[in-house]
This record gives sequence, structure tokens and C-alpha cells, in this order.
Amino acid sequence: MDLSVVVPTLNGRDRLAACLDALAAEATDAEVIVVNGPSADGTTGMVRDRDDVDVLVEISDRTVNVARNAGIEVATGDAVALVDYDNRIEPGWRDAVADGLDAAPLVSGPVTPIPPSGADAGADRPDDAPADEPSEPERNRIAGREVTYFESGNVAFRRDALRDLDGFDEYLRVGGARDAAHRLARMDREVAWRPAMAAEKELPTPTAADGGRTAGEWGWKYRGLAYRLLKNYGVRPTALLRTGSHAIGDAIGAAKDVIRGESTPSRWAATGRDVLVGLTGGSSDGFVARRRDRSPARNPNGISTRADRAVAKYDRRAAADGDGESGADGDGARESDDGERDPEAAGE
Repeated sequence: MDLSVVVPTLNGRDRLAACLDALAAEATDAEVIVVNGPSADGTTGMVRDRDDVDVLVEISDRTVNVARNAGIEVATGDAVALVDYDNRIEPGWRDAVADGLDAAPLVSGPVTPIPPSGADAGADRPDDAPADEPSEPERNRIAGREVTYFESGNVAFRRDALRDLDGFDEYLRVGGARDAAHRLARMDREVAWRPAMAAEKELPTPTAADGGRTAGEWGWKYRGLAYRLLKNYGVRPTALLRTGSHAIGDAIGAAKDVIRGESTPSRWAATGRDVLVGLTGGSSDGFVARRRDRSPARNPNGISTRADRAVAKYDRRAAADGDGESGADGDGARESDDGERDPEAAGE
């Protein structure tokens, strides 16, 4: 199995270097593709100085789903893995990928959060930190369909599964992997889980100069949630109830913060406004997206919809073939947040 590994990044040079070191040690035969957003921390120079990165794709958007699609576009392997820039794969990861893909179209594994380098292991965990290592993937039953979610920054796909999905939905700033899970369920594609396909995630420090992760904007959290559910399921009582239950739960949590003096009534009201605006916009856009793409892919904003993602590409594969390094190819296009860093938003 020829494996390509796509690593989206944005202003995460030091953690990206640790990620690439782990890939070089544990996935020595993999084609490594880094997709870099408009970073301002020297990421481009650091990556180009390494000889274990096959392709560096520069994009201009700060959207992780664009970064993922840009990497998938240039990958040549018959299997493609996505690894977050702040994840470090562990020994046995490569064999677990091969084993999982022998059994299912995609495979995922656990991600264990660890304190930042040099930080106190007993320090408080940031609000958006990942949960403890799961023993199995998260599952949900929606509108009679069993949905199995996967770790967005530790997953590998067979090439045909990505082709049928048409990659990730670039409308979404967050929640792209959860959207893909819904669409895979619609196609009756199984998700394999391999505990040995493990990775560690270095959590950002509150003062991280390289961007770290911040909690998702309230408006986009609910815009994305409403969009995903409307696009994939249409107007169904189940979808509406799930969206409402998330909103009510968050409203109660925010109200408790006000009572404890950790927030203010004006901030609570502003949050509520953002949630309502997000729900309205996401519902409208999700309905339009459902009408635009009635295929099983349900992806009107996928890989096939544009050809201008990369603004520059540095390809050592071309140099190895005697063609020289391709520099600013001016393909045009956008990137990572998972510089968001894609907190694959809570909810369906």
C-alpha cells in the first residue's frame, strides 16, 4: 500500500517539526505533504529545509477543509492519511493504518492530549482541549442512520473513498470531518478503529506565539451544525431537536458563567445573538447545498469544484525526476486552519 500523509498547518512551526520528526521515524515509506496557510512564523523556510517532506503546498485561505483538499489533490498514494500538525504518531501507527484499510475504506485511532513542551503536567487544560483517549470511536444515530465519527487529525482513507466523498466541504470552517462522517454513513461506508493507530497531541500554551487553538466562534459553531444537518438530512424533527438541544445546553452553560461572575449579561446576550444568526445562516445555506448536490456525496463545495487552491507548490518529487523543484506555481488558493485549528465542532 502506497501511503501519502497530508499535514495541514498554520503558524505552528515548532509543533509541526515534532509531527514531521515522528512521521520520518514511524512512516519512513510515506509520501509527506505539508499544506501551509499564510503562516508568519517561518514555517515555509523550516519545511523547505527538511529533506523528509516531499511536497509543500502554500495556500492563502485560513480554512482547514481547503487545506485538506489541497493536500489530497497532490497526493499520489492509493491511501491518504490526514495528520494534524500538532499530533505525533506513535510506534505501530503505520502498520495499524495498513491493517485498518484492509478491513474498511477508512481507519482512525485515538489521540491522547499531552501538556505543552516544558509546561507543568498538572496545569489546567484549555477549554478546547481534546477529551481523554477514547477506547472506541464516537457514534450517533440520526434519522435512522448510524454515524461513526473519526479523529479529524488522525485518519486514513482509501483513495476511492475520498473520490466518492469528493474530499471535504469547503463551506465549513469547522466540522468538516463530522460532515464527512455523515456522508460516509449515507454511502454505507464502514469506519475502522485501531487503537494501535495512536497519536499524541501537544496542547498549546495560553500564550503560544504560534497561534495555538482558540475556542470556535459561537456563530460558526452553530452555522456549521445547522448546515451539516440540513444538507445531509433535510428538514427533519430529529435534526431540529438535536440542533435545539445543543443551543439550549450551551445557553445554560453560559448563564452559569454569568451567575459565577465569569462572564457578563451583555456577553451572554451577544452570544445568544451570534447563535441565532449562525443557526439562521447555516440552515438557509444547508438547504441550498442539499438542492445543489443530490448525489450521495452531498458535497457541492468539494475538491472537484475549483482548481485554484495552491498559490505556490514546492515539489521534491519533480526534482527527483530531474525536472527541478517547482516553485511558485501560482495555482491559486487556501488553507489550513486546522489554522482554525479545526476544533471539529461539538455536535453532529
